[in-house]
Amino acid sequence: MGQENPFAKRVVLIVEDDPLLRMTAVDVVEDAGLDAIEASDADEAMGILESRNDISVLFTDIDMPGSMNGVELAHWARSSAMPIGIVLTSGHHKLGDDALPVESVFFPKPYDFDTVVHMLKSIPILDASH
Repeated sequence: MGQENPFAKRVVLIVEDDPLLRMTAVDVVEDAGLDAIEASDADEAMGILESRNDISVLFTDIDMPGSMNGVELAHWARSSAMPIGIVLTSGHHKLGDDALPVESVFFPKPYDFDTVVHMLKSIPILDASH
């Protein structure tokens, strides 16, 4: 348990309320050979995460409408013991390690797509027991 299938494609859940930014992120992720699933807010993302077990990485914006922001969504995902990598991004906030969930990464916007893709491909996926 906790081992990844090296032949399985990494699935990235992109959570972004701005449709243009979300489409761009989906295109970048798919062009890098990863699978992308999209959500426009945390509530939609939670439903996807609860209904699928193939999500490898949660890539979420911080500022979004709805019942919670991206930081709260990331903490919810981590506390639910989902074995996923977490990447947060924002053009308005700079988060320190103390605000981030365990084993997560923050990128300020605008971000370098090559750097983000490299991180999405290499971020360790936690064992479900963490």
